[in-house]
Amino acid sequence: MSDTATPSVLFVCVHNAGRSQMAAAFLTYFAGDRVQVRSAGSAPADTVNPAVVEAMAEAGIDITAEVPKVLTVRAVQASDVVITMGCGDTCPVFPGKRYLDWELPDPAGQGVEAVRPIRDEIEQRVRGLVEEIAPVS
Repeated sequence: MSDTATPSVLFVCVHNAGRSQMAAAFLTYFAGDRVQVRSAGSAPADTVNPAVVEAMAEAGIDITAEVPKVLTVRAVQASDVVITMGCGDTCPVFPGKRYLDWELPDPAGQGVEAVRPIRDEIEQRVRGLVEEIAPVS
């Protein structure tokens, strides 16, 4: 990552309907245009988990317009940091990329009560990531 380029982050989970959507929304919210944000899934769902949408709305972030996207080699190649969230070995690995694996419970099929602690954990991790890769100067 050069000092002049905008860092790019790709969040990946299996369905791109929960964890990766929350992480991408928080990163966009906290970093704005200081970071390029992508999210994708190895087997994307048809829609974002409604309990995840509700939990994010409680945090003041509207993700109702988001749709799960399929993970592509191009998305990985275009990202400086790839953060996986339970997609295992389905993520392609390229030299020169930074990979992090965030072990987080899968919110699929859970109600909003179960999603809240996952959301809060993701928020804390994303805040730390922003401080590291895109601090406010």
